[in-house]
Amino acid sequence: MNIWLPLLVVFSLGGLVASLLVVYLFYMIGQLPPGCYANVEILPGVTADCVKVLQSEYAYIGPIPLDVAAAFWFIVNIAAALWLYRTLERRAARFVFWWRLLGIAILPYLIYLEFAVLKAVCIYCTIMHAFIIADFVVITMFLRKVAPLIK
Repeated sequence: MNIWLPLLVVFSLGGLVASLLVVYLFYMIGQLPPGCYANVEILPGVTADCVKVLQSEYAYIGPIPLDVAAAFWFIVNIAAALWLYRTLERRAARFVFWWRLLGIAILPYLIYLEFAVLKAVCIYCTIMHAFIIADFVVITMFLRKVAPLIK
């Protein structure tokens, strides 16, 4: 049980770092984050092109970049995991699960946009997606093993 909850924090920290790096470098100072290579084909017809992804109309919720929303999501993730870690309450466990379910539910749409609509992938988006998936797997396994013990 001890390893599950710290993993949730670590995965969220990884996603938070990826999102904040993009927010700071790309949106605030106008630099391309490291590892963002434009026009490198990774699959037939799909390129690794952060600029195309980050400047697309799909990269925003209204005026807010998705990376800012992602940073907020990961911050809530960290707070929720710490709440669950401290209290081991059923209410905290439910919140952690449903919050993470919200994140995983949005991923197919974001992946569809990158691969099918934009035909471009941002490495930092992919890193965040991987952390969201890993995070959801961990909370699901944690709840399956530990839920009966939670008060």
